[in-house]
Amino acid sequence: MKVVTLKQIAQELNLSIATVSKALKDYPDISKKTKKLVHDLVIKLNYIPNSSAVHLRTQQSKTIGVIIPDIVHYFFTTVINGILDEAEKKGYLVIIMQSNEIFELEKKQVDLLISKGVDGILVSLSNKTNNFLHLKKIMNHSIPLVLFDKVSKVINCSKVMIDDRKAAYDVVTYLIKKGYKRIAHFRGGLDPQNSIDRFLGYKRALLDHNIAFDPSLVYICNKNSDFKDGYDTTNQLLKEHGDSVDAIFTITDVIAIGALKYLSDHKIKVPESIAVFGFSNWFMSSVITPALSTVEQHGYEIGRKASQLLLQEIKGKQKGINVKPQKIILQTELVIRDSS
Repeated sequence: MKVVTLKQIAQELNLSIATVSKALKDYPDISKKTKKLVHDLVIKLNYIPNSSAVHLRTQQSKTIGVIIPDIVHYFFTTVINGILDEAEKKGYLVIIMQSNEIFELEKKQVDLLISKGVDGILVSLSNKTNNFLHLKKIMNHSIPLVLFDKVSKVINCSKVMIDDRKAAYDVVTYLIKKGYKRIAHFRGGLDPQNSIDRFLGYKRALLDHNIAFDPSLVYICNKNSDFKDGYDTTNQLLKEHGDSVDAIFTITDVIAIGALKYLSDHKIKVPESIAVFGFSNWFMSSVITPALSTVEQHGYEIGRKASQLLLQEIKGKQKGINVKPQKIILQTELVIRDSS
């Protein structure tokens, strides 16, 4: 099918290209009659604006890029919904890319988004990201960058996150007040900042309540979104510590559900023999038996705020305004259910 151009529409109506363009943009100096003629012909000819031409003319692509570690993770699906809702209000298209927790893939995706001329980029870092030159490359290209959820402290850009350290502290404090003393922690890898902060919150809560920190009760779940990780790590925990452990605090709900499955398979009562506490308030957490206690992260709001911040910075750049990076920290809540 032959592509219809503004020039063809202008020629058919005996109008200038500028008049047709203004009519399509609803300029007040164009009469209603002319606007109707243009719009009717546009519909008839199935005219679609050339996005590349618009980009060249306005220096805007009206697209933003999003890189997340895992699309199927419930938390990130809620984040994406928040990003999309906010972007669509402002007429932006969103390119969503998944790094699969692979650092090299994350770097390639950054290069691809830069080459596509996106107006801004949102990134939640992979668990394996320990070098940030690719993020600096975004900023060196004067492309607004906002990090969310899994962020880097060394990159001076806007960030939207929760206080992972406080959230973990609140979980462990709750468990201690319920009478649990030997609390294991299934943490994420050593690099992600949220994994580090949740571990530090766990450790600080123990020490603040006069419970000695036992490093043998801390287990690394590198995948940290894997049901099998939770199942296998619970097996290892109980083989090494037996019934001396009375609670497990995990970095994600998926790992916690893996732990619950192991305990159920081995007829270990929850929470009577051992309590389990997750993180992220996945929808499955409320429907399994026993229902899982967890931390509400407000993923939708994280996505919405991150999108808002990015669009503000894009607008500031278009106006030649230097926007100072912001840090937004959203509150979390403990969701107490049957597992604790």
